[in-house]
Amino acid sequence: MRRIAALGLLAIYGLLAAAPVRADGLPVPAFKGNDTGGIIAYSLASQTDFKALAVDHCARYGKVVKFLGIDPQPGGYISFACRWVPYGATEQPLSVRY
Repeated sequence: MRRIAALGLLAIYGLLAAAPVRADGLPVPAFKGNDTGGIIAYSLASQTDFKALAVDHCARYGKVVKFLGIDPQPGGYISFACRWVPYGATEQPLSVRY
């Protein structure tokens, strides 16, 4: 009886080990963000003006952009935060028009 149970568990573990591993299977967008910030794919940054994309995105929420980091490799991202305009600042958020 124990031998059959052990062989059954071994078969189940073998099937699980042979199955492909995927996190979610959904494609990752090249640009994604919300009112607190976002990420831009490094491959998109070489094709377009990523600074203008981030400034326009944050200006929709009445905020200014602050770039946090760049991962310059294939599959890497540029991260940014949308911050409120500091008190006493005379400049307003810019809106980029194409």
